[in-house]
Order: sequence, then structure tokens, then C-alpha cells
Amino acid sequence: MMGPMKHKLVIAVRGDLELSRGKLAVQVAHAAVMAALDAKARHRKAFSDWWDEGQKKVVVKAADLQELHLLQNHARSLGLTTALVEDAGLTELPPGTVTCLAVGPGPNEVVDQVTGRLKLV
Repeated sequence: MMGPMKHKLVIAVRGDLELSRGKLAVQVAHAAVMAALDAKARHRKAFSDWWDEGQKKVVVKAADLQELHLLQNHARSLGLTTALVEDAGLTELPPGTVTCLAVGPGPNEVVDQVTGRLKLV
């Protein structure tokens, strides 16, 4: 039995885009993979702690692109990994549309400073 999870990866999705559930799932998966690989390379302690606990992931809703950029700047100022996902534009969206932002993995209390007030998807 694992102990309490003290680290998480949060993915904030734009609430102003009309994404199908499948499209949303793929965009969130892109964000999680990008952030995890970046953290593994550059924030090894946060990554390994998160990995060893079971890789908690949370998906929340941001208002729009402007809010994603504000969240990313705040996360970076706290030393957290971030990953901004741009869609390739092959299906539902114009090429280059930013869909979501991953924050972390990192300690819950630090990640919550950035995304804690956002509602779950």
C-alpha cells in the first residue's frame, strides 16, 4: 500500500474551446507526456518522487489562452516544469491552437499555488 501522494501533475485545459472528449483526452495525454519527460531531464527529484508515488494527475479548467499564459508564468516563477500543448490542426482545430498547459510534476503545495483555485474538468 502506497502512502499519501505528496506530488502531482496538473493539466489545465482551455474552457473556451469546443473540444470533443476524445480530442480533450489526447491533448491532456500530450501535456502529461511532455511535462513528465521534461521533468525527468531537468527536475529529477520532483519527477522521481512523483513517479514513485504513482504519478497523480489532475485535470482542471482554465478560462482561455490568456489564463494559460498567466498560469505558465506563475508556475515558472516557482520553479515548476510546464508544458504548453499546441494542436497540429489535423482534425478539429486550426494549426497552432494552444489547448492545454501541464504544471508539474511537483510538490502539491507548490502546484496548488498555481492551479489550486481552478475547477476540475
